[in-house]
Amino acid sequence: MVDPTPLGRDLHVELNAPGGRRAALTSALREAIRSGRLAPGTTLPPYRSLATDLGLARNTVAEAYAELVAEGWLTARQGSGTRVADRAAPPPAADPVPAPADRPRYDLRQGQPHTGSFPRSAWLAAGRRALTAAPNDAFGPGDPRGRRELRKALAGYLARARGLRTSPERIVVCSGFAYGLRLLSGLPQVRRAPMAVEAYGLAFHRSILDGAGLRTVPLPVDAHGADTTVLAGTPARSVLLTPAHQFPTGVPLHPARRAAAVEWARREDGVVLEDDYDGEFRYDRQPVGAVQGLDPERVVYVGSASKSLTPALRMGWMALPAHLVQPVVDAKGLREPTVSALDQLTLAEFVESGGYDRHLRGMRQRYRRRRDQLAAVLAARVPRVEVAGVAAGLHAVLRLPPGTEQAALAAATRLDLALDPLSAFRHPEAPGDTPDGVVVGYAAPPDHAFTATLDVLCQALAQATR
Repeated sequence: MVDPTPLGRDLHVELNAPGGRRAALTSALREAIRSGRLAPGTTLPPYRSLATDLGLARNTVAEAYAELVAEGWLTARQGSGTRVADRAAPPPAADPVPAPADRPRYDLRQGQPHTGSFPRSAWLAAGRRALTAAPNDAFGPGDPRGRRELRKALAGYLARARGLRTSPERIVVCSGFAYGLRLLSGLPQVRRAPMAVEAYGLAFHRSILDGAGLRTVPLPVDAHGADTTVLAGTPARSVLLTPAHQFPTGVPLHPARRAAAVEWARREDGVVLEDDYDGEFRYDRQPVGAVQGLDPERVVYVGSASKSLTPALRMGWMALPAHLVQPVVDAKGLREPTVSALDQLTLAEFVESGGYDRHLRGMRQRYRRRRDQLAAVLAARVPRVEVAGVAAGLHAVLRLPPGTEQAALAAATRLDLALDPLSAFRHPEAPGDTPDGVVVGYAAPPDHAFTATLDVLCQALAQATR
């Protein structure tokens, strides 16, 4: 049986004005247009539909529409319906929101992939296949651990490409590393003692730990990565590391120090948090495997799609020791803000179909060319500046002559170039001096602007170091 109720757009109208139902409707529509709630060009519901929604006679609504058309608030044309008139635009707001600050003309700040390389067509095709095959329960509230299809795909991919030892039952999907760190920092197993962190890292991550009431203890960082051999001399019972590519200094964690971190965790009943933020991007050799493979019961592996695909997905994952799975799920809760189930199904299909691997191979070639171009241009034009770290990731640290970091930043500002100072990433309690340097994110600039951006970078560094 066909529903006899006429169809139309929803429209919220409150009939509070005195003088009868037609007068109240006319007044309410006039005020909605005057205030800007109904913008010029907005199509109103057919009068029969609105009459049904409001419980009014059809003639009442038709007469109200006709009155507003006569007054110039509405326009009505055969075949195009009734619309708010263009000249009915509201006056500008008395207190407009201030415009955001202008973006710099040249931007080499770290943390962003090349957004123009997002695989739109392949992602769309994967989404269509995933949506077609999706079971009905994919459109329900969902499992706080994440869709099993994605957890299964990630378990296989991480074992094959990053050397993990895990299973779908030990993987929990989350909305990125920061959210994962918030969950982990609230666990009793982590909160019982201070957390050791690398002397260089993101202040944002340290602020998450501070907000959770966790004191952080900085570990020295040198050419072999964080010095995990000193963990035994600290009160820490957990440690946050970036083993594949120390952020931001760019060095991998030495094998002996990887082993030392795991041995310390076993001895002290501790936890190693492994941030594998760009582990797939190594250019001079095969990527180093994850520390998690050394001991899945002592290492929490955290990865995300922010660097490999796009931060817009807000998608991350944790491979957890068995005893931490339920505490993390409990911390998430049954109705916590999580990643769209449809995006999870799309990523699962993208991984299983080989699209993720193909995308990563292409991006490795792109980023390697960019890093090589950066190193070659600096060697030719500013030889006093050293590109530090291994050939990996989406950023590089440029070591500067002593005492020139602030001059380099000032010169960059004059040239409308945004850079991150190395000193901004150093833990405030880290002992020793901070070497001068800048952190250059070479992945994000558009292709047509990259050479010009490097030219401006060289100008700024030459001015600061001459």
